[in-house]
Amino acid sequence: MSSKTSPAPTPKAKAPVESAAPTSVPYQVLARRYRSRTFDEVVGQASIATTLKSAIAQGRTAHAYLFCGTRGVGKTSMARIFARALNAVDTLTQKEAVGDAILRGEDMDVIEIDGASNRGVDDARDLISAAGMSPARSPYKIYIIDEVHMLTTPAFNALLKTMEEPPAHVKFILCTTEPFRVPATIQSRCQRFDFKTISTAAIAAHLEAVLGQEGASAERGVLEQVARLANGSMRDGLSLLDRLVSASGGHITTAISREVLGLPDEEVLDGLVAAIAGGDPAKGLTAAALLLSQGMSPDHAIDTLASWLRDALLLLVCGDRTDLVELPEATRTRLAAHAAHFEPSALVHLIALCDASVRNLRNSAVPRAIFDAMIARLCLWQQFAAAPALLKGQAAATESPSQKKK
Repeated sequence: MSSKTSPAPTPKAKAPVESAAPTSVPYQVLARRYRSRTFDEVVGQASIATTLKSAIAQGRTAHAYLFCGTRGVGKTSMARIFARALNAVDTLTQKEAVGDAILRGEDMDVIEIDGASNRGVDDARDLISAAGMSPARSPYKIYIIDEVHMLTTPAFNALLKTMEEPPAHVKFILCTTEPFRVPATIQSRCQRFDFKTISTAAIAAHLEAVLGQEGASAERGVLEQVARLANGSMRDGLSLLDRLVSASGGHITTAISREVLGLPDEEVLDGLVAAIAGGDPAKGLTAAALLLSQGMSPDHAIDTLASWLRDALLLLVCGDRTDLVELPEATRTRLAAHAAHFEPSALVHLIALCDASVRNLRNSAVPRAIFDAMIARLCLWQQFAAAPALLKGQAAATESPSQKKK
């Protein structure tokens, strides 16, 4: 009797070993990565930095400070740097760690509060009750209240009680973009510092330094354009630069900046200003249509044109070398030549017309019609300026001799 041999069992296939996903560090935007860490790194606020450093050196720091200024000029950065200088002292065994935690906004003795999110009286009372407790490891318990103007009136009143007679270990740094909304009773108990808007040249220089550290580059004139768009805010300038670096792959060209940021072609804009100066509505409407075809919205085009007319006004009134206008040399020369065709009063009128047209355009069902009519009127400025004089002359001619005597 033969026995059948059963086939050897087929070995099971081993499941593929899943490789661990590579750990990647989350991208940090340029505005955070290049945030100022020392007094000297805060661009455009040297006088404030010097005053604060001197106060620390002399042991004359106040119990409350009010930092005022538009967005992106360094108020919160300066508050953190000041807090680090006060709290990360040499006697601490973990001085560096404490200093880094303060700059990140994560230290237990430097409490950052958003006034917009914690604006009620209950929030203020919680702050007051915690203020009585001694700091955990540093000399001071420091409260940085951002957008402090958003607090309610009862919250301000509760905060005032602590600011009148604060514990020796407590300091307040209040930051605001709208100081006129901070009660006078609060302001009177603070040392106030007004942060200046940062000049276009200073923003452009800082952006160039950041580009160098990022291993990127930009064509001539691009960074000046970005700095002008930042409108005095370093944070806005870095945010715009971040977009350009991401889109460019390392080298930012003028064409990329126009496409990404919606910037106008300067030659087209120059042609529009030349048409207005020469009183040529046909050329003006053609140039304006070309601006819109490049992706600009009508209200953005009008705002940009108003900015150029403002520069022309300053070049005409203050001279073509004035520091009030921040433009590349070639653009400055061309715009000064156009400005010579106008009287100052005419440019003031044209700027006001742009402002009124933008408001009308945003509420209109036919914005393109409003836009084209405004461009035509700008180009016909000499005829509109002459109309009142003609009407006045006609009225004088129709007056009777007896009316003239009266």
